[in-house]
Amino acid sequence: MSSSAHHYGTPAVSASPNHAKLFTPLTFYAGDITLRNRLVLAPMTTWSSNDDGTITPDELEFLRRRARGVGMAMTAACYVQPEGKAFDGQWSCATDEMIPSLRAAAEAIKSQGAVAVLQLHHGGRISPSRLIGGPPVSASAVPAERPGAETPRAMTEQEIEETIEAFGAATKRAIRAGFNGVELHGANAYLLQQFFSPHSNRRQDLWGGAVENRAAFPIAVLEEVQEVVRRNAYFPFGIGYRLSPEELEVPGITMEETLELVEGIAACRPDWIHVSTGNFFAGSIRRSRDTRPRTALIAEKVRNRTVIIGSGSITDPDLAVQALEQGADLLALGRQLVVDPEWPQKVLEGRSDEILPCLPGTNADHTRAIPSSFYSHILARANWVPLCDDAEAENVQAAKPAM
Repeated sequence: MSSSAHHYGTPAVSASPNHAKLFTPLTFYAGDITLRNRLVLAPMTTWSSNDDGTITPDELEFLRRRARGVGMAMTAACYVQPEGKAFDGQWSCATDEMIPSLRAAAEAIKSQGAVAVLQLHHGGRISPSRLIGGPPVSASAVPAERPGAETPRAMTEQEIEETIEAFGAATKRAIRAGFNGVELHGANAYLLQQFFSPHSNRRQDLWGGAVENRAAFPIAVLEEVQEVVRRNAYFPFGIGYRLSPEELEVPGITMEETLELVEGIAACRPDWIHVSTGNFFAGSIRRSRDTRPRTALIAEKVRNRTVIIGSGSITDPDLAVQALEQGADLLALGRQLVVDPEWPQKVLEGRSDEILPCLPGTNADHTRAIPSSFYSHILARANWVPLCDDAEAENVQAAKPAM
């Protein structure tokens, strides 16, 4: 068995009997990879990479510390083409020169016993021209419905094919860098979602129109990545797809359309589908009477064909267990692991009452291993993570990394 694969027995669990199910191993249907538990470090933008697209030591420590207790850890979104860069301080997997940087991230995660996943990304119409040196590109020349949105240029057939190949090339770099898998970022209004969305895709060719045509680009990217893995990965290597189930825009993605897309993705047999929602337990954002969790509906559609990762406002272990009971196989934790990197260990050891409830307004970049640019964004973004008041800060300021 290759050392690049991860296989674990059932861990020694001191957690309460109800929480113990969070720490049962899981093996992907499609790949020979077993995770030690059901917890995943969610991919989170840090705004902290170097100007040349390489990762920084602070980002590596952020990943390393949070990989200690999870079964799988995903990196921040990594752009596959220069014109896909969407954020200041975003890191790159667009050229072979990035492989040493990618390798450092993979090693930081795997050194803590977690499966390492590189998230592949293209911002499409969300990529600002000031970062990419020209107008953004997308399925069609339709701006996003947000303040200051730029009107993108519709991609040519050749550009579409080049972008599909770019996702494949980035996957090959991930393999060479020692990652255990990649996730295609088809959520949160980025390029793959833009092709599927009737709001951003008004094309009249084979890449637009009916649902199956709008799904053609994300499916083509997935198939390209799978082919690259077949040809280049001589060890178990996972592939996942992240999606947002609905859009508020009119026209926008409906749940019915997403279930069609999910059927097409599942037919390709990826290792997982990652459902991106702000609140795992919330119903439709389009129809108030539709109250079932979106992840539960998707899980029903693809049961026993692929693994489902749920996410969104899973703040404590009781909610995590409920999410597993409502259809998720794995749970992606973002804000919870920003606030308390030792969240999984505390639950595993039966110390859930010691989970830190909030982030201090000062010095948490050092005590919680948060890159300074990321920490500044957190403090400037109201209500994204709970911030401590002065009294709470005194109680949690002394938090130290688990040894």
